[in-house]
Amino acid sequence: MFAQAVAGGGAVVFDSAQARLRDAETLKALTAEGQLLYRRDRVRLDGYRYCSQAVSQAERGELRESIRSAARTLHVGLAEGNEDLVALAKRDFAIAYSYAGDLDSAERHAREALQHVAKNPAIVAGPAYKTLGDVATRRGRHDEAIGLYGKAAEVASERFRALVDLSLVNAYLSAGRSGEARAVFERQAAAEPALAPLRARIEGRLLLAEGRVDEAAAAFESAARGAAGADADYNRLWALDGLARTWLARGDRREAQRRALEAATLAEGVRARFRSEEFKTGLFGDMQQVFELAVALSMELGETERAWALSERSRGRALLDTLRGRVDGGGRIDAAVGAVGLAELQAALLPGELLVQYHALEDRLVAWVVAPGMLRGEVLPIARRDLEAIVDEFRRSIFRRAGDTRTLARALHARIVEPLGLPSGSERLVVVPHGALHYLPFQALVGTEGRYLIEERGIVIAPSASVALQLARRGAGAAGALVAFGNPANQAREGLPGAEREVERISDLFPERRVYFREQASKERFRESAGAGRILHVAAHAEVDAVDPLHSRILLAGAADDPGFLEAREVYEVDLGGVSLVTLSACESGLGRIARGDEILGFTRAFLTAGAGGLVASLWPVADDSTEFLMTRFYAAFVRGTAAVEAMREAQVATLRQAGFAHPFFWAPFNLIGDWRLRGGT
Repeated sequence: MFAQAVAGGGAVVFDSAQARLRDAETLKALTAEGQLLYRRDRVRLDGYRYCSQAVSQAERGELRESIRSAARTLHVGLAEGNEDLVALAKRDFAIAYSYAGDLDSAERHAREALQHVAKNPAIVAGPAYKTLGDVATRRGRHDEAIGLYGKAAEVASERFRALVDLSLVNAYLSAGRSGEARAVFERQAAAEPALAPLRARIEGRLLLAEGRVDEAAAAFESAARGAAGADADYNRLWALDGLARTWLARGDRREAQRRALEAATLAEGVRARFRSEEFKTGLFGDMQQVFELAVALSMELGETERAWALSERSRGRALLDTLRGRVDGGGRIDAAVGAVGLAELQAALLPGELLVQYHALEDRLVAWVVAPGMLRGEVLPIARRDLEAIVDEFRRSIFRRAGDTRTLARALHARIVEPLGLPSGSERLVVVPHGALHYLPFQALVGTEGRYLIEERGIVIAPSASVALQLARRGAGAAGALVAFGNPANQAREGLPGAEREVERISDLFPERRVYFREQASKERFRESAGAGRILHVAAHAEVDAVDPLHSRILLAGAADDPGFLEAREVYEVDLGGVSLVTLSACESGLGRIARGDEILGFTRAFLTAGAGGLVASLWPVADDSTEFLMTRFYAAFVRGTAAVEAMREAQVATLRQAGFAHPFFWAPFNLIGDWRLRGGT
C-alpha cells in the first residue's frame, strides 16, 4: 500500500513499484545484497565455491538462490580485486535470469560478463554469448540468435560447443533455414548419452522441416520405443508430441489428436523437476506445449468437453512443475492438483452461477462457458502475444489514470466477453483465467450498456475449476475471530499509517479479534497466530519475486537476526485449514510470475494450498485512502452475513461511486479468489 492517493498518484505508485522490481536485479543492488549475505553467512566460502553453488542451484531450478550465491561471488571478487570472479558472477547472473525468463536482465548481465578478462575465457564468453543467443531466440529474433550462437561456438570449450551447435540448429530451423540447420547437425560429433534424446527430438524437427515426413515419423516412433532410464516417460512424451506434429503435416488431425492425448497423459505423471537441458539445447521445451496441442486439436475436432478437461489437467501439472518438491505442504499439494469432471462441476453449480474458463494458445484464445446442464466452447481470434499486449496496455492505462481507460475496457469486453453470450440472469461469475488474463481486472471491463462488469454481477477468480469446486464444497462460513496484522515495522520500507487505520476500523467489526501492529506484527507472530481465526487480514508491504514466485514476500516486523520477510514458499507450510478468508491488503500481493500459459504463482496458490477457503489480493500497488474505504465497506457487509462475492461487489461499486475514486485504479485492484459461496458473519 502507498499513501500517494493524489492526482497522478496511480502513475507514481506504478512507476515506483516497477522501479523497485528493476532495481532489485541491477548490478548495484546485487552487489549490496552479496555483501549483506556474505556477512550473514556463519561459514564463509571462497569465491569459487560460491560460484560452484550458483551453478548447481541453477541446474536444480533454484534460481533466486543461484542469484544470491552469484551475488556472494561478486562481493568476494570485488573485495579481493579478482576480475575472474567478477566475470564468473556476471555469467552466472545471466544464466539464472535467462532460465527465469527475465530476458532483459539476462542480456544485461551477459554483456557485462563479456567486458571482463577471465582466466579461462571459454567458460565465460562461451556461456555469455550462448545466453545472448537464447535471449534473441526467445524474442523471435532468429537471425540475430544465429550470429550470437556462432560467436559462442568460436570461443566455447569443445564440450560446451556441442550444446551451442544444437541451439544453432534450432535457431536455423526457426528461421526457416533447414539447409544450414542440416549442415550444422551433420558436422556435430555424437552426443553424450544424456543429450541423445534431445538430439533425437531435434533430428525429428529437422526432418519435418525438410518435408521428409515419413522419416520424421520413423525417427519419433523409434525415440518413443527406445526411451529408457529415469526420464523415459519424459522423453517418450516428446516423441509422441513429435508424432502428433507429423500427423498434422500429413493432414490427419484425428491421428494427431490421438498422439497428442497420449503425450498429455504421460505429462501428468512425469516427475516434476527443473530441466536445464531444455535451455542448453535451445529447445525451450515446456510440458504446457504438449497440453496446448491437445487442447487445440480437440477444439478443432469439436470435442469441447475433452478440451476443457485437458485445460484443467494442465493447471495441476503447472503447479507441480513450479513447486518441484521445494515446499512441504503434505497432502494438501496433492489435493490441490486433482482435477474434477465436468459433470461434477455442473451438478455443483446453482441457477444464477456461471463459470467461464480461458486457455490462451499461441494463435488463439479458447473459452468455455459452464452452467448447470450446459457447456459451450468458443475459439476467439486473439493470439497470445496480442492478448498480452492489450492486457498490458489496459493495465498501464489504469495505473496512469488515463482518459482512455474506459475505451480500452470496452474494447477488451468486446473481444473476450461478448462473444461468449453470457446469460443476463447469471448473478455470480466464476472466472478461471489463463496466461495474461491473470493480470486483468475483469470487474473493470465495460459492457455494451456502458456499465462496468462488476455493476452487473459478482465476480470470483479461481486458479482452476477444480480448485474452485473443492473450496466451495468445504461449505465453511467465515463467522468467527479476526486475526489481523497492520503496518508492520520493517526497515526495508516506509511505514503504512493508512494500513494501521484500516485494521483498526475493520477490527471494530469483530467481537473476537487478535490484532498486531508495528513491532508486534512479526513473522514469528504470524506463524503462531495466522491459523487461529476464521479471518486473516494482512495490511503490509508485499514484494513479488519475478525470478522465483516462491520467494515473493510479505514484509512483516523484523527481529535482530531476522529481517521479517515471509516468503510464499513458507506460507505452504503454515496450517490455514481453519481459515475461511485471507485478505492481503498489500502492494502487489496477487501478482506473481505466470508459469508458461498457466496460473499466477505468487501468494495466491500459497495461501489456498495452505488451507484458506478464499483470498482477497491486489493486482497492482494500491492507494491508502481508497483501500481503507473499500475494505471497511467489504467487511461491514461481510460480517452481516453477506456472501463474500456480494460483499466485494457492494464495496467496489460503493467505492467507484465515491467522489475522487471513480477511476478503476482506486476501486478495481482487488480480486476475490477461491470459494465463490463463502459467507460471512461474526
